[in-house]
Amino acid sequence: MPGDGAAADRFDVLGVPVSALTRAHALDTIDLWIRRRTPHYVCVTGVHGVMESQRDEELRKIHEMAGMVTPDGMPLVWLAHAKGLSSVERVYGPDLMLACCEAGVSKGYRHFLYGGAPGVGERIAQRLSRRFPGLVVAGMYSPPFRPLTSDEDAALVDRINETRPDIVWVGLSTPKQERWMAAHVGRVEAPVLIGVGAAFDFHAGIKRQAPRWMQRSGLEWSFRLATEPRRLWKRYATNNPQFVWKIAIQMIGGGGRGAL
Repeated sequence: MPGDGAAADRFDVLGVPVSALTRAHALDTIDLWIRRRTPHYVCVTGVHGVMESQRDEELRKIHEMAGMVTPDGMPLVWLAHAKGLSSVERVYGPDLMLACCEAGVSKGYRHFLYGGAPGVGERIAQRLSRRFPGLVVAGMYSPPFRPLTSDEDAALVDRINETRPDIVWVGLSTPKQERWMAAHVGRVEAPVLIGVGAAFDFHAGIKRQAPRWMQRSGLEWSFRLATEPRRLWKRYATNNPQFVWKIAIQMIGGGGRGAL
């Protein structure tokens, strides 16, 4: 957890400690954890995760205890730059997943896919295996929408452990995936658990990603809202204005250069 030799400094975003990272740093850290076989989880966090943490102290603490909290959205990157952390890059969940898959082919990483609707894991495995020949998807599981019983959860942990994964990719959306990782880190015998949410649907080809120019300019939210208005309108209508307002107050009141 925080304090590892390779761990990045963190900067405060409304009480959520976000890692001051580049994607290369994130990949190096993940590789170090895999080689050491030490258990960690990674929260891939944007405005939504930060704002959910405002309303949920347990979720904020889950972020605090994460091995890394990557800046998944451009607003977090811009805040890092405003604090003098000019090297910070967006470490976007779908891209991090692709980069780990690519890097892991030569290193023999074993991947487990946890989440998504029935059939999604198979689609991801097929598509990524074509893109990265030699990729090892050791297993997958699509959980029911209800909570698992304690017996079912124990059986799931055994099932995952039998595949000897290096990385468990968790696609449950925020905050479910963060809660699952915090509850299973160490029980699941994988060095790295990474919550990537919508990356499952993107890499399965079920949902479209925003064009790169929209991602770089911080407009990805508008693309996602246009493609999934019923599901996302409340999130963006509530979170985005509150985030801007709270950040303005934080910047005026605290100045806040540097890292935690």
